[in-house]
Amino acid sequence: MPHDPRHLATAIDIVLRAGEIQLAHFTRDVRIAKKGAIDLVTEADLEVERMCRRILAERFPSHAILAEELASEPGHGGSSDHCWIFDPIDGTTNYAHGLPIFCASLGLEIAGRIEVAAIYDPTRRELFTAERGSGAYVNGTPLRVSGASALIEALLVTGFPYDVHEEADDVLGLFGEFVRRARAVRRLGSAALDMAYVAAGRFDAFWEDNLKPWDVAAASLLVEEAGGVVSGTDGSPFLVRSGHVLAAAPGMQGPMLETIRAFRAGRARNRTR
Repeated sequence: MPHDPRHLATAIDIVLRAGEIQLAHFTRDVRIAKKGAIDLVTEADLEVERMCRRILAERFPSHAILAEELASEPGHGGSSDHCWIFDPIDGTTNYAHGLPIFCASLGLEIAGRIEVAAIYDPTRRELFTAERGSGAYVNGTPLRVSGASALIEALLVTGFPYDVHEEADDVLGLFGEFVRRARAVRRLGSAALDMAYVAAGRFDAFWEDNLKPWDVAAASLLVEEAGGVVSGTDGSPFLVRSGHVLAAAPGMQGPMLETIRAFRAGRARNRTR
């Protein structure tokens, strides 16, 4: 089925506008609130999301919207088979601390599959885009995942969930397993950019649990369209709402899953002793 060109154009328009708003507030005295012990929301998050909802309501009034901050506002969770999944600032903690690693991420889900994606990093002026079946791009240049196939040759990236204080042994234990096996492991603080960088071949694989749909929706399509593989961290088929994801170059999926399974099996044995 051919894509409606308005979909990608709108996604690009929204994330570029989001970048302008983000930079207008960045490193200034922006108001910050807490959603949890370490889960933050800024004034810019809210302004960006309201902009997104306004544009989508004008252009596609029948479409549903799933976004991070304003779940109670109109457009959230409608019954349309078109659902826009938006993160106004992926990397809010970085943003709130003045660390320039953040982005806006917008994906369009049609009948249960992500079909259109746009991610914009305003500090690097990098616009990542994809349409299913048409490839993935950064600033118009095609993306391709890496050819890595061994952990010792791989640069990996992950994130820590907001409940990391309660799940530290599992999270840090698996992190340690990859530190021992890979060339290097990074933790940047933006799942959408982590996965976009897998699509670009900058990282060889990304894994994380306890994610939200807006963290991974757009980025998952980037990885797939760049020739990568996206699944659950248990090897199950990837689902945007499953909460866990492994995104990797094809040669890295096996070694990543083997490491995760061995670690979890060991943890399970230890718990039963």
